[in-house]
Amino acid sequence: MDTKRVQISIPAALLAKIDRLAREEKINRSQFIQNAMQLYIMEREARSLQSLQEKLRVGYQIMAELNLTLAEEGDDEDLLENYERQLAEAE
Repeated sequence: MDTKRVQISIPAALLAKIDRLAREEKINRSQFIQNAMQLYIMEREARSLQSLQEKLRVGYQIMAELNLTLAEEGDDEDLLENYERQLAEAE
C-alpha cells in the first residue's frame, strides 16, 4: 500500500486517549488513526447513502400519487403535462 507521511496537530489530551486505545488494541498510533479515519469515512458515506435513499423514497411516493391519478383519470392532457413537468423537475 502506498502511504504518505503527514504532520497534524492533536490536542495533548486527545493524543493520550489515542495512545491508550492503541496500546489496548495492540497497534501503533499511526494504524489507530488510520483505522479511525477509515471508520469515520465509512460512517459518513453511509449517512449520505441513507439521505439519498430517503430522497428517493419521498420522490417515489410523490410520483406514485401522480401515477395513480393519471391511471384513474385516463388521458387528461393537463394532467399528463403536469406529470411530465414534475418528472422533469425530479431529474
